[in-house]
Amino acid sequence: MDLAAKLLDKFSDRPADCGLEEPISLGFNLDSGCVFLFDGDGNTAMLNGDKLETWYDCPYCGHEGFKEDMDHEPEDDECLEYLKQIEVEHNPQ
Repeated sequence: MDLAAKLLDKFSDRPADCGLEEPISLGFNLDSGCVFLFDGDGNTAMLNGDKLETWYDCPYCGHEGFKEDMDHEPEDDECLEYLKQIEVEHNPQ
């Protein structure tokens, strides 16, 4: 419950890089014990330390994590394109 309250508090600060749009829902993964926020478009955010950040899940290879965790060897061209999209989201020109 404490983590859920902290997530909602961080979301109320509207961090630009959490990638969520209202309405949001609170989720709990019974297998991992992770508490997270998600929106109607399937975007997910979790606490990375004390910062609310987007949680990525590659739809092609299944690799997942925060931005800094997504650096991996792509299995195919689609996976490589997904990694490029993440980079553009974090470094808009």
